[in-house]
Amino acid sequence: MQNISFYEKFSPLRIQVEETPTQARKSTDMNSTAAINISHLGVHYRTQKALGDVNCIIKSGKVTGIFGPNGAGKSTLMKAILGLVPISSGQVLYKNQPLMQQLDQVAYVPQRSQIDWNYPATVWDVVMMGRVRKTGWLRSFSTVSRQVVKEALERVGMKELQNRPIGELSGGQQQRVFLARALTQQAEIFCFDEPFLGIDQKTQTIIFEIFHELAAENKTLLVVNHDLGQSTAHFDDLILLNCELIATGSRQEVLTEENLHRAYNGKVMYFAA
Repeated sequence: MQNISFYEKFSPLRIQVEETPTQARKSTDMNSTAAINISHLGVHYRTQKALGDVNCIIKSGKVTGIFGPNGAGKSTLMKAILGLVPISSGQVLYKNQPLMQQLDQVAYVPQRSQIDWNYPATVWDVVMMGRVRKTGWLRSFSTVSRQVVKEALERVGMKELQNRPIGELSGGQQQRVFLARALTQQAEIFCFDEPFLGIDQKTQTIIFEIFHELAAENKTLLVVNHDLGQSTAHFDDLILLNCELIATGSRQEVLTEENLHRAYNGKVMYFAA
């Protein structure tokens, strides 16, 4: 995939949102107005079906993981939800309204492989991009925005490297920078595409800690992940795919021998959830 610049790929005009009060964490169901409801979602690339008739709910106050084998449509599902690829059927609703009309509620962190790490920007520059919509283009950043960025960098343990060019960072450090950028957007929905690829254990621990903090604030978190190992314990709900929905629900409901056999064509060992 061709690399593109930060400003082209991650324009905050699409994904910035005002800060909202923290809400108490609570359970949701299929009728919840604070959930993302996906109905009969289908995606085709020309004549090739990438996803077919996906129906599921992504609850607020939960960390939801999208799992499945390579080529299962995990990233495609996330991009379809966010309107980054066209859908051939179905709809995606948030608070009973089309999510496409509410993208200012969303913070999206793509795969690191899609980012041009040679772009001449520092850690501070990248994280500050999350405040552009709040501030406005070609306007000076406010004291409030600078404080928000400072706190986000401290939260992910990157404040000491704020003046470092992003291309000089390790994979884990780069991922933490983009997590900080997402935090500055103060969104209601956080979407992460393969955030754990090529990172260190310290970064993984920091990311999961922040995910659970955001869930406790009743935010909605959707995470594409390929690892069916111990990391699944950090997810509240799972969506298991293989070009169609295999199962969705709690870990115990999804990680059954039958579901894993269907998703991975018998090529994964069953383990107790």
